[in-house]
Amino acid sequence: MPHTFRIAQAARLLGVSDDTVRRWVDQGLLPTTGATPVEIPGEALAARAVALADEPEDPTGAVSSARNRFVGIVTRVRIDGVMAQVDLQCGPHRIVSLMSAEAARELALVPGALAVASVKATVVTVETPRERI
Repeated sequence: MPHTFRIAQAARLLGVSDDTVRRWVDQGLLPTTGATPVEIPGEALAARAVALADEPEDPTGAVSSARNRFVGIVTRVRIDGVMAQVDLQCGPHRIVSLMSAEAARELALVPGALAVASVKATVVTVETPRERI
């Protein structure tokens, strides 16, 4: 059975307002199933989410094998002894990195600085709700 989402659900998943989703439907950017109340096919919602997630160009110009790279702004740096916690806001995602205090200083990581987080993991866990949202 194909997944469908109502306007409010789609808005929450995309991180936009209900009115924005309605405008996208009216503009033909999001198709509907024709059902009442309005439902958006899951595949179309997924494609819109991918299009919205188009990140700004990587400012470093670096070539890397890492595919999970997030361009963002440093929002907080906490240095305690030899370690630092650096928070970045990358679109709707908050990325937290723990690194040496020396590295944070060398990279001049301060709130407001532009940075790229590269995430490498051996395990990614995916969960789905028991009930449809």
